Amino acid sequence: MLRYKVRDFLLLLVGVCFIVSCAPHNPRTIVPDYSKKGIRLVGLLPVKNKTKDTKAAQILRRTLLEELYFKGYPKIPLGVVDEKLGQVYGDITMPAHRTIPPKVVGEILGVDAVMYCTLGEWKTSFIFVCAPTTVAASFELRSAKTGETLWKTHCKVVKRNYGFTEKELEMKSCETCESAILEVVDKAISTLPNGPDFPGSPSHRKTNFLGLW
Repeated sequence: MLRYKVRDFLLLLVGVCFIVSCAPHNPRTIVPDYSKKGIRLVGLLPVKNKTKDTKAAQILRRTLLEELYFKGYPKIPLGVVDEKLGQVYGDITMPAHRTIPPKVVGEILGVDAVMYCTLGEWKTSFIFVCAPTTVAASFELRSAKTGETLWKTHCKVVKRNYGFTEKELEMKSCETCESAILEVVDKAISTLPNGPDFPGSPSHRKTNFLGLW
């Protein structure tokens, strides 16, 4: 009898973890005439990090850069962005410099728009046999000419791990964090219109812009 009660209790916990992990569809805001804005080059600023993990923001930024590239926006190396803006603002990875006005970024980098990103959550909770890992981030693309918000969204992902020891859960959770970041970025960028270099786009070109900076 005790064995069945333990089994039922474990099943209940798994059910609770499943319910907690279900996140709503991420909302999106976009200007109606986005396709007419001529957005091609996007400067990706350092991520504003509200979590305690210092490496999390770096992982998110690198992942976001790759996803923007696959979405059809030429890749501007992060080191180039930091170096050129750093010549004016110093270390732009410092919190005080992560909200540089888009017009200023446009003038310095010669980009059409600026991507701002905030990492709001990056954590794992341990609930007996279940360890849900939560990653949440917000994204905003602003015009380098007018400063207006062209597109923004917020995405949250909760991935579940199960195990019978805390050590087992910790090992699984470490592997889950980066995949959760990838899923967050993928879901967010899926709501952004394709860039001009996206395969099949009328203005698609195969130029490698890495050599321009």
